[in-house]
Amino acid sequence: MNIQAIIADLSKTDPELYDRLEHVSRRSLFNMIGRKAAQVAAPLVAMAAVNRAYGQALPQPIVDVLNFALTLEYLEAEFYNVGMDSAGLLTGTARTVYGQIQKHENAHVKLLKDTLGTAAVAKPAFDFTAKGAFPNPFSNYQVYLTLSQAFEDTGVRAYKGQAPALISSDPILTTALRIHSVEARHAARVRMLRGEKPWVTGNTSPGVPSAVYAGDESTVHLEISSIIQGIPVEQSTQAWDEPLSKEDVLKIVTPFLA
Repeated sequence: MNIQAIIADLSKTDPELYDRLEHVSRRSLFNMIGRKAAQVAAPLVAMAAVNRAYGQALPQPIVDVLNFALTLEYLEAEFYNVGMDSAGLLTGTARTVYGQIQKHENAHVKLLKDTLGTAAVAKPAFDFTAKGAFPNPFSNYQVYLTLSQAFEDTGVRAYKGQAPALISSDPILTTALRIHSVEARHAARVRMLRGEKPWVTGNTSPGVPSAVYAGDESTVHLEISSIIQGIPVEQSTQAWDEPLSKEDVLKIVTPFLA
């Protein structure tokens, strides 16, 4: 698909399109993490413009996947919005890092909502204590880091799990995978803030709910073993993030829904 040609054509029927693209592009720029995220905007905005200009509805399976992704992005964006507004919680390097992540997650929410239009689900209410399992997440820095890691690592696996359902739409699949790569950068940076390796080893991480890493210890991919003789097995588990099904993601996220 030639996105630039579509945008040029749509600008004839939607004069404000260039203004929106300029706005989204500005919000996609950042200094520290994932510079390719600026490329995320164009395909989704173009798809949203196609829907408005030509009345084309997205297929229901794609709508379902995008709304699933939107719910996860709502959760992450709200978590970082509240965190950045919590006095004394985030300072120094952490505030710089989370300030960028906050911008990315809010941009993801906007892009998904623009694409879905009236089909977008409403933002739910959240309980970031997970019914008391994580007390004081916005006054306890270590709890905040733990939840941030849980959300980001879940997001990486969730996008990977839903990619096959988007294969019928190249622009949306391409954009979903770009968001997936940005989420992976977030996850790596957050893990480093916690003093951990930037990649997942095995299927555990201190303090993070076990469901986040269930199955991530796999060393077989497309029926091919990733184990190399003489190399520790744990290093083979670090090479891939395993996909999570929608059902598995909901098990992780449901406790955080009010």
